[in-house]
Amino acid sequence: MSSTPPGEIAARAALAVTGLVTTLPVFALVNPSMLGSTYGVTDPDPMVLALLQHRGVLQLLLGAALLWAVLSPPVRLAACLAAILAKAAFLGLTFLNPAARPGLSTVSIVFDLGSIALLAFVAVRETTARRAQPAGTAA
Repeated sequence: MSSTPPGEIAARAALAVTGLVTTLPVFALVNPSMLGSTYGVTDPDPMVLALLQHRGVLQLLLGAALLWAVLSPPVRLAACLAAILAKAAFLGLTFLNPAARPGLSTVSIVFDLGSIALLAFVAVRETTARRAQPAGTAA
């Protein structure tokens, strides 16, 4: 009986938690009022609502990729890098625009920063594991 290494358990947990929470903005499709607590957007005009709901769908897809990566190590690096880039871009755009900051949830900021750190751990772990493999073997 082989046991799962602690680093693998930590990587799977990081992917699962960040993946599940990342999917949550999709609920704006059925409950647009949640945009107020998440993004500070209340009573958006129709185009802003459509864009934020579309963002929810994209977040669902990103979260699904992270959840897929829990069980499929070959997709981990790509899923981690995509999520790190998306979360860093959102934080960067928010911090560069002072007018966008007041309504943003502190929980969202902390979650995205924490996710970037966790996913960077997983990405480094995956890169290290790939480099350690003999040439010609699959990940």
